[in-house]
Amino acid sequence: MRGERLALIERASPELSLALQAELLSLSRSSLYYKAAPPTAEEIAVKHRIDEIYTDWPFYGSRRITEQLRREGRVINRKTVQGQMREMGISGITPGPHLSRRAPGHRIFPYLLRGLVIERPNQVWGIDITYIRLLGGWLYLVAIIDWHSRYILSWELDETLEMPFVIPAVERALELARPEIWNSDQGSHFTSPQFTDCLQQAGVRISMDGKGRALDNILTERFWRTLKYEEVYLHDYANPKQARSGLSSYFDFYNHRRVHQSLDYLTPAEVYFQTASARQKQTTVIKSTLATKGEESTLTKALFLS
Repeated sequence: MRGERLALIERASPELSLALQAELLSLSRSSLYYKAAPPTAEEIAVKHRIDEIYTDWPFYGSRRITEQLRREGRVINRKTVQGQMREMGISGITPGPHLSRRAPGHRIFPYLLRGLVIERPNQVWGIDITYIRLLGGWLYLVAIIDWHSRYILSWELDETLEMPFVIPAVERALELARPEIWNSDQGSHFTSPQFTDCLQQAGVRISMDGKGRALDNILTERFWRTLKYEEVYLHDYANPKQARSGLSSYFDFYNHRRVHQSLDYLTPAEVYFQTASARQKQTTVIKSTLATKGEESTLTKALFLS
């Protein structure tokens, strides 16, 4: 993946020139030499504080965040805060104008989770994007979560909000399993034909949070808060390479060693793989029984009733 290859670049390496590193990693040399003007210290500080406020109170929109910043002594207007939030890819979860707007012409799929009891792995997956701070800048993180077990199926990190960093994460998750329903917000990444076609070709039903449904994605918002307080805010990542390493270690801890009270003090991996394994064994037994009776066509009904 391009993000991982970019993270391997060492601009100050005395042994390998940028040109050689680009050739070895199959990257465009010109893209490595181009460096956009770095953000100012003030811009970084404001973005980091907005991230902290939003993490604590995800229902805050630009108006409230602006007022909070002013109460803390910052001279800032709402238009500036809106611009920063737009670049960060965030918006309050309360109903109202959405900073992650869908692109014109993109299809919006119906919300499928109303009244649904989520009771097994791979029944519902969710996807979302969040802001990850660095000492001198920021990155964007996309993660795919199994809602029943809280298991993190796949994730990707990049320096921009461009579409390409989302698709590899989606493809890796689909290599692991196929969910019945995939839920997202109506942001342009998730209404893009690149994203929706990928899911439809895999036979996945697509669900999108509806306007005015402020709490549709609350499980993912809770995970972002956990991630930031248990990992991101405790470590000052100096660069993307450190951030990728730290997040990779945390996701391994979160999936395989962090117990959850809501999961009866099991880890997400234990719930995801043990439950999925048990269900697979159940399916095998049912198939065998029905095949013996010549009634294999009723398998779907039997699984539904189970």
